[in-house]
Amino acid sequence: MSDDKNKKGSGATTGYEAKPWAMADALRGSMDASEYKHVVLGLIFLAYILDAFKFRYAELLTKFDKQITAERDEYVA
Repeated sequence: MSDDKNKKGSGATTGYEAKPWAMADALRGSMDASEYKHVVLGLIFLAYILDAFKFRYAELLTKFDKQITAERDEYVA
C-alpha cells in the first residue's frame, strides 16, 4: 500500500498539477524561490487586472452601445 501512495505522489504534485510545477521550476532556473515569488505574484496581479478590465469593458459597452452607434452614424453621414 505504501508503494501505491508513493507512485501517486502527495500534495500539490499529483496529477495535472505536476506539469505546471515542473515548468515553473524550469523557468525559475537558478533564481532563488524567494525572489521568484515576485515574478509569479506580478503575473497573478496582471491576470486579475485583465479580468477586471474585460468585465468593466463589457459592462460599459452594453450600457453605451446605442449612444456609440448613433455617434458613429452621425460621423459617417
